[in-house]
Amino acid sequence: MERRQLQIIKSRIGELRAFIQVVHGPRQVGKSTLIHQFLKDYSSSHLSTSADDVPASDNHWINLQWDLARDRLIASASNEFLLIIDEIQKIDHWSEAIKSNWDFDTRNNINIKVILLGSSNLLLQKGLNESLAGRFELIYMGHWSFIEMHSVFNLSPEQYAWYGGYPGSAFLINDEIRWKNYIKDALIEPNISKDILSLHRVDKPALLRKVFELACAYSTQMLSYNKLLGQLDNAGNATTLAHYLKLLDNAGLVGGLEKFSPNLVRQKLSSPKYQVHNNALLSSQSNYSLEEAKQIPDFWGRVIESMIGSLLLNFSREHGTNLFYWRESNDEVDFVLQTRKITIAIEVKSGSAKYHKGLSKFTSKFTPDKTILISRDTLPWQEFIQLDLNSLFN
Repeated sequence: MERRQLQIIKSRIGELRAFIQVVHGPRQVGKSTLIHQFLKDYSSSHLSTSADDVPASDNHWINLQWDLARDRLIASASNEFLLIIDEIQKIDHWSEAIKSNWDFDTRNNINIKVILLGSSNLLLQKGLNESLAGRFELIYMGHWSFIEMHSVFNLSPEQYAWYGGYPGSAFLINDEIRWKNYIKDALIEPNISKDILSLHRVDKPALLRKVFELACAYSTQMLSYNKLLGQLDNAGNATTLAHYLKLLDNAGLVGGLEKFSPNLVRQKLSSPKYQVHNNALLSSQSNYSLEEAKQIPDFWGRVIESMIGSLLLNFSREHGTNLFYWRESNDEVDFVLQTRKITIAIEVKSGSAKYHKGLSKFTSKFTPDKTILISRDTLPWQEFIQLDLNSLFN
């Protein structure tokens, strides 16, 4: 399976040296596999290495890799060399070392092209913005879509809605208990322990884990931080919860959508609508199996809405759009997808519906460019998830 980011990498590395290419995104979505696929057809000299097991304080390690790349460039008698470093964010002050070496090569016309990979978006963005401004391009890799999971593993729409878009777990879906244990132990725990707790200051690790569990359980639901505090022991304050949710969001686990509003202050002060990045994070926390969940209409409807939300969230991260929800009194719209020029309102109903009051109210208030009612009577969710979401903006 070749994800679209592979062609982006091929195109950019084929250009003249101009920018560091930074591939980022959650764990277990195929970033390392992407590089392996790229290198199969890459004919020039290269060095591919990982900082995964390097002590965080060993900042000099980056310089050693770069010196090795320069030596190999000279030895190869080639006119260019490619240096690839995975999990770069695990090295303290990595961006300063990258900047120093990149600028040295630029001044001295040393043609070393660079690809960096990382799974902690918050640390990557901090380093890139502080030291590497104007020197990099971002390539985001999100969770797998239904089209990708169906193409490779032949998942049905119902299976995708429940088991989500982790390719490494697909062969376990016929054993529900084993699958859930894999999601918790091999995916969730490394995300929290390696990408959050070991890289960020977290004063209450147990609280962060509880916030994760509750946010997943409440995926697609709106809940203020104060109400969330009421369900937590030793919870601290709303600022702590918001910070922890931000860390979980940047790790590609679960975040909070803001309310759509032309007023930026109201938007920022709104209660978050919790949304998992991958529906496996919702279903793996559930006591139900897929077959049991399908027999509970209200719960299954929320599973479908959450799955649609995860697709839209990953699309928005990859393509630079914004994703919101909207609510006013008893009227609401599940998702509002927005670029600088286009606004699309999307309501999700797993059953029958030909009309939705919330969409009508939103339309009269904000005149969006497009409204979409996903329902059995209009556009079934099984068909929506097979769309190229870029087509929504046509």
